[in-house]
Amino acid sequence: MSLGVLFLAIHNGLSFFTRIAALCWLPLRHNPQTAMAWLLVILLWPLPGGLLYLFLGSTRLPRERKSRHEKAVATLRKAHQRVWKKDPGGALESMPESLARFARLGRKLGEWPIVPGNAMTYFDSAPALFESLARDIDKSRHHVDLLFYIFVVDPSTDPLVRALKRAASRGVECRLLVDALGSKPFLKREAQDLRKAGVQVVEALPLGRLFRRNRLTARYDLRNHRKLALMDAEVGYMGSHNVTDPTYGGKAGGMAWHDLTIRFEGPVVSQLEGVFLEDWFVETGEIPPQDRVPLIPSRRGDFVLQTVPSGPAYTTENFQRLVVSALFEARERVVITTPYLVPDDGLLQALEVAVLNGAKVDLIVPERVDQFLVGNAARAYFGKLLDLGVALHLYQPGILHSKTMTVDGCLAFFGSSNFDIRSFALNFELNMILYGKQESLGLLKIQETYLAASRRLKVEEWRNLPAWEKSLHGMAKLLSPIL
Repeated sequence: MSLGVLFLAIHNGLSFFTRIAALCWLPLRHNPQTAMAWLLVILLWPLPGGLLYLFLGSTRLPRERKSRHEKAVATLRKAHQRVWKKDPGGALESMPESLARFARLGRKLGEWPIVPGNAMTYFDSAPALFESLARDIDKSRHHVDLLFYIFVVDPSTDPLVRALKRAASRGVECRLLVDALGSKPFLKREAQDLRKAGVQVVEALPLGRLFRRNRLTARYDLRNHRKLALMDAEVGYMGSHNVTDPTYGGKAGGMAWHDLTIRFEGPVVSQLEGVFLEDWFVETGEIPPQDRVPLIPSRRGDFVLQTVPSGPAYTTENFQRLVVSALFEARERVVITTPYLVPDDGLLQALEVAVLNGAKVDLIVPERVDQFLVGNAARAYFGKLLDLGVALHLYQPGILHSKTMTVDGCLAFFGSSNFDIRSFALNFELNMILYGKQESLGLLKIQETYLAASRRLKVEEWRNLPAWEKSLHGMAKLLSPIL
């Protein structure tokens, strides 16, 4: 038997075995949609698909990482138990029962209660945000904590980087936690310079090498997508901005990315500090010191807020459950902005129920996207959404990257999570819920500016798309459960 024939026989045998193993194994490990998507990949390309599944198929975190997360949560909640009473400030008693019920659900899922007494400032300009961050870092006396998915040292982020070095030089404890994949170039090139300046730089979710995975390494595409900055547990920032120039280094053909971040003061900053310390402890094993957990949060404003972390360390898809629950209660108007829209069945059904209940649903997405496969998978759902009665608006100036939702002018969501399967189930995300008309109004006004810069997609236009384009959308849609 020639080597060619032998190789072909081995290849065919391995391909057959891989297909059979996938048919027996995948339906037991995943929901039907995800299992079918993986089966499609493996049945078409058995060996490459099988290898891909080994690296990307499991959403389970390593036992050591889950154990550290549970220990961090228990430690921080114990430190906070004297502060976060059942209803701090009587906020639940003063709101309608529908919102109070939703707030209790948010606490059960994300483990943080609602807190009144907060101040908020919006930033939609990256340069203005970095200048504000630099000013607050320069004012810091004790510690500075930063967590970002993408961290880049470039002319636009230089004020922030220089302020971080100045803070470290005067003895302020500076911690920088960045995602190992999103910030891979920074970790290779500039991280050591910051370390020499006295900044503690740690990578989140380190990338494991083939056959050399450590106890904390998860699948390659489980990422920490949070964007968070804290100074002395008195000032906090969170939102969708990464630390990079507004074009993301020309990632989408030089188009500007339009993000949104909120600066917070007040009791909610202590919750944000808790989220950072949980992530830091998981990656480093360092027990949070007691002086990093403020026991007497000070009131700085009138806004009622609730922090909602989510990710694979939680037993439930926290953010998805809250979004769906809010949509089921919508009666007047819903406005959603997201750069990536790959909805699961629950989100589609909730949008349909909102429309059937009489709510006007405006969904704003960028007309141009930076990811070919995800963008086409998202467009595969446009026809269904239009049929449901959702008004689709295509943002024109660039990449709309802010992730927001307002419901009936009295409930709002804001943060790092896209409205897609990946953000719901795979990424570590951080979102904030805003309760009340005053809280939602500011966010709604910003959403209206996005609407003014968008064009509405007509049903006739969508139906007249070329057949080849519809086919491309359909093929990408088949992979949407694993994107």
